[in-house]
Amino acid sequence: MEYVAKITTEDGRWLVKFPDCPGCQTFGETKEAAIAMASEALEGWLETHLEYGDAPPRPAPHRGVPIRVRPRLDIAIQLRWLREDLGLTQRELAVRVGVSQQQIAKLENPEGNPTIGTLEAIASKAGARFVVVLGYEPTIGKTLMRMPTKRKPKAKSTHAATVVSTRRVATR
Repeated sequence: MEYVAKITTEDGRWLVKFPDCPGCQTFGETKEAAIAMASEALEGWLETHLEYGDAPPRPAPHRGVPIRVRPRLDIAIQLRWLREDLGLTQRELAVRVGVSQQQIAKLENPEGNPTIGTLEAIASKAGARFVVVLGYEPTIGKTLMRMPTKRKPKAKSTHAATVVSTRRVATR
C-alpha cells in the first residue's frame, strides 16, 4: 500500500504533506531528507489512528511521490478497513471467524504477525478476497507477478515488500 506525498518548499526547507492524511507532514533541509522522513511521519500517523480505534483514510490517486507502508502496518489497516466495510465490531468479526476478540485486536495491531492461514480464514469467512503480490520493483503495478528467468536480477534491484490485501467481494 502506498500513500502519495506532496513535496513543496517553504522558507528554504522541503515540506512533505499527505493529501489523504490531514495533519500528517514533515520537512527536511533537502528534498532527499524530507522524503526519508516522510515514511516515518506517515506510519506514525497511521498507527495513531489504529491505536485510537479509527480506520485511517484510504489512499486516493494523486500526483506526487509514493510512500510505501510497511507490510505489517498495511495488513493491520486493511483488516480494519474490511471490518469497517462489513460494519462489524472486533467481537462480531471474531464470532464470524471463530476466534476471540483479543485475536482480532492483535491482528489490527501494526506489530501483529498474522499467519497466511489466519488471513485466509478471515478473508474466506468475511466474503473477501486474499491476495499476496511478490515481485521486483519494476514489475509492481505493471503486472500482477512476473518471476525472473534463470538470469539473476541486477545487483541494484530491490525486492518489493510483501503486499497483502483483502477486498470485499459480493456474496449472495
